[in-house]
Amino acid sequence: MLQRCIQLSKRNGPITVLMLTRVRALLLRKSAEQLRGSPEVEQLLGRTPVNLNTPELQRFLAGKRIAITGAGGSIGSEICRQAARFLPERLILLERSENALFEIDNELRERWLGVDVRPCLADITDASRVDRVFAEHQPHLVFHAAAHKHVPMMEHNPGEAIKNNVFGTKIVVDSAIRHGVDAFVLISTDKAVNPTSVMGATKRLAEMIVQSRDVEAGSRTRLLAVRFGNVLNSSGSVVPIFKRQIASGGPVTVTHPEMRRYFMTIPEATQLVMQAGAIGGGGEVFVLDMGQPMRILDLAQQMIRQAGLVEGKDIEIRFTGMRPGEKLFEELASDDQRTAPTSHAKIRVWDLPVTQSRMLENRLERLDGVIDAPTNIVIETLRSCVPEFQPSMRGESKAEIEVEIEPKLAAQAA
Repeated sequence: MLQRCIQLSKRNGPITVLMLTRVRALLLRKSAEQLRGSPEVEQLLGRTPVNLNTPELQRFLAGKRIAITGAGGSIGSEICRQAARFLPERLILLERSENALFEIDNELRERWLGVDVRPCLADITDASRVDRVFAEHQPHLVFHAAAHKHVPMMEHNPGEAIKNNVFGTKIVVDSAIRHGVDAFVLISTDKAVNPTSVMGATKRLAEMIVQSRDVEAGSRTRLLAVRFGNVLNSSGSVVPIFKRQIASGGPVTVTHPEMRRYFMTIPEATQLVMQAGAIGGGGEVFVLDMGQPMRILDLAQQMIRQAGLVEGKDIEIRFTGMRPGEKLFEELASDDQRTAPTSHAKIRVWDLPVTQSRMLENRLERLDGVIDAPTNIVIETLRSCVPEFQPSMRGESKAEIEVEIEPKLAAQAA
């Protein structure tokens, strides 16, 4: 048809040609645009978002020099935005991605004209660079958000996970103590609870470093950690992945029909970090009460409906099988025997033993010796350093999923 139009144009002069996209593609694009950035994203939570803003945050943040590592990431950048509202003396942004640092620096300068913003291109595994930044700016508070967080990616690159999540945390912690920081807050994960993944195990080790160093630092620097669930709409989370898949017409991929996760919004996550820093005495591992876990399948179906589409007719859901390191269910600090209440009804604190300094240093020394070793050696050494780590080295095929759920479907039909 297009060639015919070109021939007519050559014979009769210029003509106007309009190309119409397939109706289905137009509908899918419109549905995706309706979903993107809409308030319905928070409705996916299935509960009322927790608002942790209190006068304590004003006292904790106002007039302080605040350093944020991973400042260009989903959580780090939101901590920057939230902290800017409390008029700190200075925001010190540490980020190794030049583009991400450029974006958050520009945004903060445009929105918060009275805040002194200092962008620092820095990798947390570069000890001398981190120390120079802290020496120059002398932060009062440090929010440590920089980390490798994608579970399947870290299963393939365990040495890099250790280098960044463990030794990067150690570098930032030690520099914070050396320069007299008042409070250091590590962003951890619920995957650190009885971890089955490299990512979860490395974050558990990061928690051990924080707790052990807190004992050593005494009352000078308060060091604590906060465990998150999955953060809705953060980069790499299922929500933007599902959005993209819906926009392209599918399929929407779900690893397992029974997989469940705890979810929180980005504002909830960042407020929890700041609130924990305000109330923590040092050495604690905090967690937010995130209600009941949600099935990933239900989340996918809800997003499809929000986009105005019909599952099975307009778009398909495809089960791909669990990936190495993944759990069907994440564990959260909701067990009253292992957690204790705090001054905030929605925040609890884990009762975790502190790893002795000498034992921790021995573990770190062993890990340092295998960072560049073959994957199986790295993971086995990591397992020996994190007793609760039970590595999962394989995923599930689609056939295995179907075999597993077939009896359930038959029972439902009966």
